[in-house]
Amino acid sequence: MMEKIKVALAGLGSRGKDAYAPVAKLFPEKMEVTAIADIDRAKVEEVAKEYGIPEEMCFNSAEEMLKQERLADVMFITTQDRQHVGHAIPALEKGYDLLLEKPVSPDIDECRDLLKAANKLGRKVVICHVLRYTPFYTKVKEVIDSGVIGDVVTVMGIENVGYWHQAHSFVRGNWRNSDITSPMILQKCCHDMDLLLWLTKKTCESVTSFGGTYLFKEEKAPKGAAKRCLDGCSVKEECPFDAEKIYITNEATGVAHGKTHWPCDVLTLHPTEETVVEAVKTGPYGRCVYHCDNNVVDHQVVNLNMTDGSTISFTMTGFTEENSRYTKFMGTKGEIEASLHSNLITVRPFGKEKEVIDVSKLSDDFSGHAGGDKRLVEEFIDMIREGREPDRTMTTLEQSLESHFVALASEQSRILGGKPVYLKDVR
Repeated sequence: MMEKIKVALAGLGSRGKDAYAPVAKLFPEKMEVTAIADIDRAKVEEVAKEYGIPEEMCFNSAEEMLKQERLADVMFITTQDRQHVGHAIPALEKGYDLLLEKPVSPDIDECRDLLKAANKLGRKVVICHVLRYTPFYTKVKEVIDSGVIGDVVTVMGIENVGYWHQAHSFVRGNWRNSDITSPMILQKCCHDMDLLLWLTKKTCESVTSFGGTYLFKEEKAPKGAAKRCLDGCSVKEECPFDAEKIYITNEATGVAHGKTHWPCDVLTLHPTEETVVEAVKTGPYGRCVYHCDNNVVDHQVVNLNMTDGSTISFTMTGFTEENSRYTKFMGTKGEIEASLHSNLITVRPFGKEKEVIDVSKLSDDFSGHAGGDKRLVEEFIDMIREGREPDRTMTTLEQSLESHFVALASEQSRILGGKPVYLKDVR
């Protein structure tokens, strides 16, 4: 019988604590969390109690954990974007294989440094491009690879971030400012860049991009908007971004309707109406969306020119009701429409009957990124237990970095007013 894999978890935010660690409860014969680290002591104490982790294996930061000799077989690194490589390279040097939260880094040199270190030390690094592991995109990949639509020539994709998600994560939240985190096209959309490259099996030659912050800035604030949502704002009733609506009264996301997980659990460790109201009154998530220190875009378009002459267009927008993705693949023999929101894949071979695939009937688990979170962790753990290289859906670090190079090239183009940027100059 193969031994279970011991996991050291660096970072107890939404991804580490709530998405990846719980997989140990689903597969206790495969995985055990044995060491944890976070700067929030309350989170450390709670996770330690939940997983039975002794005090000597609890640390106040990833740096403190990394000063120790190797504590486990692998490390999950789910700290903040600009900390990733600074934690990952020392972890590799300690002998850990890594599951590393995306993005690797907004710094291209750091991306290259990590790849060099992993290759030199012979360690495995898997990036959390979780959407690859979903039943939905696994099926899309299968249909494209079947050849039913021939060669893919044109792709049109959109990520609907959702108005409240944009306000939560990218205006008020941790990823609001690229100077301290990452550009939007990297942080949010390296998922999409990875999917588009993987699904089509194509390589990008150059990109152009346009976008900016259209709405979430002071000059767009309605007359009478308060600096905080609970400070007597006179436009509160008609404002869809009102924090009280998003975190308390909204049927889909509000704590008053029993929604105590994400996003409310980002505001407070134990969401109740009282704790969430207090967080909205005093914390960053109660700020007016027009009076924050955000600088990431709220809309962006990217055009990818591929090395084989095919093209891909991609749109990211925060101005949508739904929080999902839609992609249309157009080939020499047919087309595919893939809606993650409806879980439907519509295949239309030219001159033949269409086929509608309802992915919701192919699986009974769509939790956590449409089922991707759990499957990613399980496949990573299985790979380590079996001592094999990445295969099937699982990506190598080198492959994952290609999505980062495309995203960072796109950001360069956007800043340069849409000037083409060639990937050979970025890689």
